[in-house]
Amino acid sequence: MSESIQEHLTKLDEVIRKEDFLLNRGLGNEVGYYIFDYDPEDELVVREHMEKISGTSINEEYEIKVFNLYTIMLEYLEKRGFTEKAIKMEQRRGLQKLVEALSRLLKMDQAEEENVFFEYVNKNTPEKSVVFLTGIGELYPLIRAHSILNKLHQVFDRVPVVMMYPGEYDKKSLTILKTNKDDNYYRAFRI
Repeated sequence: MSESIQEHLTKLDEVIRKEDFLLNRGLGNEVGYYIFDYDPEDELVVREHMEKISGTSINEEYEIKVFNLYTIMLEYLEKRGFTEKAIKMEQRRGLQKLVEALSRLLKMDQAEEENVFFEYVNKNTPEKSVVFLTGIGELYPLIRAHSILNKLHQVFDRVPVVMMYPGEYDKKSLTILKTNKDDNYYRAFRI
């Protein structure tokens, strides 16, 4: 019998409080990237849990920072005046052209430090913190989880990062929303 989402979240809370986790120790010199995969049907429970722990402290020293990547993307598009253009582009030219345009606009193909998600997360993360990335299911298929992880993994290594993933991670590949294989990804540890 598989564990319930509440048991899985309790295990997550226990893991992030361990000293080795907070200090990125015991990872074989790998960057502290983790994936917490869960059944997409449990999305609302996971969102509620993230809201509850966001901004709280661990051991009165480490702060929990939760970043919804979908919200970051929407705010960036709005700021650049691209929201309406994106809607029209998808209607006229199709989803693939929109994905390509968003990838360029969000600098997903640029040097890692110029990526919109990296800039936002880096700027808003204190030194002693644990970062949670949410909104992955909402971003799909516009931006893929492995693209975000690959970009961040190369440049953002000062604190542990946990991606909340509505799908399955088998330590080799990501399958989002029980539908599509996202891509291979080997660098993250599964919680």
